[in-house]
Amino acid sequence: MGVRSRWLRGPLSALYRWGFRWCRNVYGIELPYTCTVGQGVVIEHQGGIVIHGATVIGDRCIIRQNCTLGVRRLDRLDDAPILMNDVHVGAGAVILGRVTIGAGAAIGANAVVLTDVPAGALAIGVPATVRLRH
Repeated sequence: MGVRSRWLRGPLSALYRWGFRWCRNVYGIELPYTCTVGQGVVIEHQGGIVIHGATVIGDRCIIRQNCTLGVRRLDRLDDAPILMNDVHVGAGAVILGRVTIGAGAAIGANAVVLTDVPAGALAIGVPATVRLRH
């Protein structure tokens, strides 16, 4: 869904670039317009959050400070994480590659997630191990 008019595209692009830099510098959040963000997403305690442009974030997710959601390899720039609905990401967590985090899952603080996490599970540690919650 792009802006077709060349006369509108230029000023809107400049406005977006200014807003992106302002948000990055003031709040410490890099959230490109190409990532898909669901409704009710909460970014708590802003600062140091980097989200790759191909990332998909579902509804009602909570992302805490110093989290990174990105790619593992530079030759696969579309392999970004997918967070389903109601996912909680702890402070300092890193989720890399084409990883799917199931609905209602939780990622512990400072965990490094490199594999899929099933729905309702808990991923903790470096590298993250998955534990089922009851």
